[in-house]
Amino acid sequence: GTFGLIRQKTKNSKQTVVCCVEHVLETDCRHVCKSFTGDSTANTVYEIESNAGNTVTLTKFIVYSTSHDFCESLLEQESKRILSSALKLGYDILKQEHTDILEDFWKRSDILIIGDHLLQQGIRFNLFHLLQSAGTDGRTSLAAKGLTGEGYEGHYFWDTEVFAMPFFVYTNPEISRKLLEYRYSILDKARHEARLLSHQKGVKFPWRTIAGEECSAYFPAGTAQYHINADIAYMVNKYVEATGDYDFLAKYGAEILFETARFWTDLGAYIENKGNKFCINCVTGPDEYTAIVDNNCYTNLMARENLYNAVKAVRWMKTNLPEEYARLAHRLNLEENEVIEWKRAADNMYIPYDEETHIYPQDDSFLDKPVWDFTNTPAENYPLLLHYHPLVIYRHQVCKQADLVLALFLLGDLFSEEEKKENYDFYEPLTTHDSSLSTCIFSIMASEIGYRQKAFDYFMETARMDLDDYKGNTKNGVHIANMGGTWMCIVNGFAGMRTYDGTLSFRPSLPDQWQGYEFNLSFRGRLIKVTVNRYATAYQLIEGDDICIMHNNEKIMLKRAVPEVMKNIG
Repeated sequence: GTFGLIRQKTKNSKQTVVCCVEHVLETDCRHVCKSFTGDSTANTVYEIESNAGNTVTLTKFIVYSTSHDFCESLLEQESKRILSSALKLGYDILKQEHTDILEDFWKRSDILIIGDHLLQQGIRFNLFHLLQSAGTDGRTSLAAKGLTGEGYEGHYFWDTEVFAMPFFVYTNPEISRKLLEYRYSILDKARHEARLLSHQKGVKFPWRTIAGEECSAYFPAGTAQYHINADIAYMVNKYVEATGDYDFLAKYGAEILFETARFWTDLGAYIENKGNKFCINCVTGPDEYTAIVDNNCYTNLMARENLYNAVKAVRWMKTNLPEEYARLAHRLNLEENEVIEWKRAADNMYIPYDEETHIYPQDDSFLDKPVWDFTNTPAENYPLLLHYHPLVIYRHQVCKQADLVLALFLLGDLFSEEEKKENYDFYEPLTTHDSSLSTCIFSIMASEIGYRQKAFDYFMETARMDLDDYKGNTKNGVHIANMGGTWMCIVNGFAGMRTYDGTLSFRPSLPDQWQGYEFNLSFRGRLIKVTVNRYATAYQLIEGDDICIMHNNEKIMLKRAVPEVMKNIG
């Protein structure tokens, strides 16, 4: 017959996977169909007597289902039912459904670059991979290598939230909601992880995972990256701010914020030597060339943001959903004095800062180390981690990737323009960009402080990283975080998009090498088209109610179908 079915079981997790297939052959030619099975194969062979000019069409309908989807005893029955409904719909309708989804995606997500067709190809290639790779069922996330290779064994990292999720939040927010629901789905495993680390309350999200367990084998550069808790909480807050989806906050987001806040107050302590400030010791920040340090500045800043947002969420729920809050607080055994403690810790958070130089030290010990000898390090010795023992790297001033510079971007409203420039200038020569997460952040910040050529050069290192295999390792899979970073380089970098206190603002510029660029943004139920050329930026409200936005610190009220054209600066 034309039907085939394979049932398999994974070795470690014992998940069952069923793949079933039906073939539909359309031809007027004489043909014979034979089916046979091998050890782990189901084969259908067609022998067709055909002459030149005859049309032969074979349509293959395939259904995959797993024991995640249905209970094991019903897997084959349910797979056949889905296959039967697909056959009834037919190829044309299924293709049209697929086309409609992609057309809507490109309408909301496409970036048009005028003046460089290779970059145009690069950005679209990246956006497609982001869509293809993102879990949309609330039980799966987005792997560091997407769906394209076995690098990192398919694990999820903070790459998803900080580097890929902004693209979804501001173009396809329903996908970002599902990615955050995945984090909610592993909360119990994250609670267990916190208990393993001797914390009686709160959650510790795993550094790398699929099912929720910590899969990192090297704790100094893995588990010790506690900032992942704050990264996830940050995106919960940014998602709600960008969408107004308070249903998500009530059902999922608040619990994530509360449980991560609890962890920080248990992890940190008030240290007399630091003026009784709240310190977070023995952590690893985003820079994996500096491990197990006290008061990583990025971690402390993001933890403070996490704590404040948890307090804000408590107040919001008490005001708007008091019964739901009471139920949640009861289920979590959340006491009022804990919320007071969150605010106290945030108010007293120790932030490393050097008054003389205006530098935010990456951590307490960073400035006490010798600078890495970059002059005598041969080019073939990068990435450093592949050529030097971690202990050698850890005792030098050298950064694998953006760390404090990432805080300058994510929490940009906390720093003055002067501080951003001074800290960028300090950390840039110390950074090797041995991680693909790095150059996009340096490009965005270079745009903000007016280093236009640097912004463009760093962007060029991101845009075609996989198409041109810059790092020589695309064989292990694409660099998904970098692909999200490419989108951010244009939207947050060149166009200067920020959302502080719920206000959408822009400071657009155009790279000298382009004639213009164009993108759409989703924000609070609106779809806004932004078009930038050499001299001006046009904003057009495509969907939704009137909205006030900022262009170069000037307020604009956008109304439907009335484009607002504003002059660019410089």
